Amino acid sequence: MTTTPPAIRPPETCRDLTECRVEIDRIDRAMVGLIAERLGYVERVWLLKLKEKMEANVPWRAQQVIDKVRAVAVEKHVPPELCEALWRQMMGWIVQYEEEKLRQAIEGDT
Repeated sequence: MTTTPPAIRPPETCRDLTECRVEIDRIDRAMVGLIAERLGYVERVWLLKLKEKMEANVPWRAQQVIDKVRAVAVEKHVPPELCEALWRQMMGWIVQYEEEKLRQAIEGDT
């Protein structure tokens, strides 16, 4: 049996805080799902970096990501500073994660 996802209610049609919060919770769930999907690629990235003997931190790539995110934010009328701050936080965590995975893999080989 399949379940139908809750209807998407435009913000201007929400009659009260409860309706707004239902939609915010729906969006948060979707965002966590996208982060989970992104982390699947992060797992593959650190394995490829290990194979290529690369560092976890690749500053030019981080800047490329930030530039792209800021451009999309402007296009979507979202404050680019907000998106940049969120992505920098996420990418910082990911670099630490990759560094730890790489370290464990390298130490495991010795």
